[in-house]
Amino acid sequence: MLQLFFLCVQDSGSTTQFVHLLITNREIREAIDTISAKVVLILGRFTERRKKVLDTIKNELRRRNYLPVLFDFEKPTNRDITETVSTLAHMSRFIVADITEAKSIPQELQTIVPHLLSVPIVPLLQVEENEYAMYEHFPRYPQVVEIYYYYDSNDILQSIQEQVIDRAEQKAKEVAPKPAK
Repeated sequence: MLQLFFLCVQDSGSTTQFVHLLITNREIREAIDTISAKVVLILGRFTERRKKVLDTIKNELRRRNYLPVLFDFEKPTNRDITETVSTLAHMSRFIVADITEAKSIPQELQTIVPHLLSVPIVPLLQVEENEYAMYEHFPRYPQVVEIYYYYDSNDILQSIQEQVIDRAEQKAKEVAPKPAK
């Protein structure tokens, strides 16, 4: 089903057909529900040193049956980076944001956090770093969990279940939209 979703989205001639199927076909809606239950967007810096940490997170999440998306690929031709990250965020179960040495993360979080209240954000920060100055705004939002401070990739591997996954899943339950009565 996941492959069908991406095939439909890639072919612009199929977009109308995809939207029609989305509205009328239960299987497509179920595919989207499945995607949004498994996709985890990982945000961070892509310097060589930082990428090692992000790859560790990605590989460990994959091993634990999530579909991690690390936006280290070429941006789509019809969307800018911020729009692409926002689209991926809207499809995610939760977002892991390594705010260590933040460059584009402030812009990405400013786009995502105020408008996506049902998707938990798990911020990570290497122990010897401080969060960027304007980060202080985001903990006010109910979907943002407390920063997890880590020492290195091994520390993340040892604690990913408790400090990232469990906290994100608990927060997802707390901020999930309530069914209509």
